[in-house]
Amino acid sequence: MIEAAGRDLTAGELIEALEGLDEDTPVRLAHQPSWPFEYAIRAVATVPDVPTEPWHGERQEQVVYLVEGEQTRYLPGEVADAIGWGQ
Repeated sequence: MIEAAGRDLTAGELIEALEGLDEDTPVRLAHQPSWPFEYAIRAVATVPDVPTEPWHGERQEQVVYLVEGEQTRYLPGEVADAIGWGQ
């Protein structure tokens, strides 16, 4: 697991985490640590010139968004444990 430790994960870190995986490996989103669910990823969108703090006028050159798809199930306990969300 690659963790950004208090900051946002970068595209480079995401690419590194995916290196070597079979291209048919499913990609899922783990959501909500206190009541964990698993979601499919419906799309990936790269959006240029995104406001980071609209009230201060600051902007991010570009941001990659993983678009939530269907909720597939509750997150399995083994997965919650592996990502540090276990009981």
